[in-house]
Amino acid sequence: MRTLALALSAALLALAPPAPAAAPPAPAPAAEPGIPRLTDDRGRVLTLRGWNVEDKTHRGEAALSAITEKHFRDMRARGFNFARLLVFWDDLEPTRGRYSEAYLRKIERVLDWAGRHDVHVLIDAHQDVFGPAFGHRGIPEWATRTDGLPFTPHPDDWFAEYFEPAVQRAFTHLYEDEDLRRAQARMWRVLADRFEHHPAVLGYDLINEPMGELREGEDLPAAARRIERDHLTPLYNRLADAIRSVDDDNWIFVEPTPIVGEGVPTGLGRIDDPKVVYAPHFYNTAMEAGADYDPSAGWIEAYEAAVTAYPREYGVPIVVGEWGPLNNALPNMGRFYREALASLNRYSSGWAGYVWCYGGGYCAVDGSGAWRANKEQTAAPYAEAVAGRVVEQGPSRLVYVAGRGGATVLSLPGPTGWRVSLEGRAWRVPGPAGRVVVRAVPGATVTVTVNRG
Repeated sequence: MRTLALALSAALLALAPPAPAAAPPAPAPAAEPGIPRLTDDRGRVLTLRGWNVEDKTHRGEAALSAITEKHFRDMRARGFNFARLLVFWDDLEPTRGRYSEAYLRKIERVLDWAGRHDVHVLIDAHQDVFGPAFGHRGIPEWATRTDGLPFTPHPDDWFAEYFEPAVQRAFTHLYEDEDLRRAQARMWRVLADRFEHHPAVLGYDLINEPMGELREGEDLPAAARRIERDHLTPLYNRLADAIRSVDDDNWIFVEPTPIVGEGVPTGLGRIDDPKVVYAPHFYNTAMEAGADYDPSAGWIEAYEAAVTAYPREYGVPIVVGEWGPLNNALPNMGRFYREALASLNRYSSGWAGYVWCYGGGYCAVDGSGAWRANKEQTAAPYAEAVAGRVVEQGPSRLVYVAGRGGATVLSLPGPTGWRVSLEGRAWRVPGPAGRVVVRAVPGATVTVTVNRG
């Protein structure tokens, strides 16, 4: 029920610390102090801008058929270099112990398209309301244990289904049952072993929007922190170990529960791996229920304060894996996109909007490929890769001290008409369409300015 979602939103916002009124952001460095940046194998500082890519409808022989090369060609043409690709355990291992070679080939075909268009891919082990046992996608039915507890669908508010007793118990068994722990680790070893060396693969998102079981008398923020501390932290360490048994190179992305979307700090602990990325989602329950953005509520400010605490404490980069409202044409949504993008770009190494598809709902573009209301604001110049130490980074100006990691690459969204100027001992070299490639003398301070021509 939407009323449940709205009640949760009100309760959580009441627990969040008060935030100052919104103000135009001041120029800021590439990330907030204490939060490291994502890097590539040459040590260049990466910025990811992109979208989720999915096919939740088709299964079996038709799995992933809604995703085509056009998705990646169109995203790249508008300047995006990042895709979070949803894959499903129930498609990979429909029968326990039997992995679908056909599904792995389909994933590989999608990765090949992404690689052809220079798009980094994050492979996301996705689940919604646990999986097929509850009418959704994710964890296979054979791995779903409910102890006979009840489940009532909520067709008008699917997120409320996470609070059904059977769904909550299924999460507990996934986290605690040794055979299910081993099965989940084997699933990730299969994926990582297959795609470790694919040039498009940047990393692995271990489980989408994990939830868990609330205890009697426990409020939702307290439950979320306990689940993150007691269940998700050991889960992520187990899965990281499984992946590292076959892949010691790609990044590992870990998510808190979705409750952080209301400005609630995570209880997630340390993940003992040198290449971890914190990957929260950026959704507001009231807006998901159809409400317009309320600038006076301080939601963006509370969210930013909450989600930056973990990467500062543990010294990991942050990439927001999903964001974007359903009703993006409401009166305040233009302001929401401006303020949300300014916030995301202050502290994160990147983000993936939800979702790149051609139509209505959450889709980024309509059937003709035209931007849907306000989503065009997501396409702006940015530095995809910086070979050196970033001093200042914004949509129109980059300042860095050049290193020895190769070329710096800037993305300029189409159509053409950008004017680029360089200061310092640096020069442009030929590069792909829509990108500016800069080389510089190591140690030189370089300023790159981008404006409309």
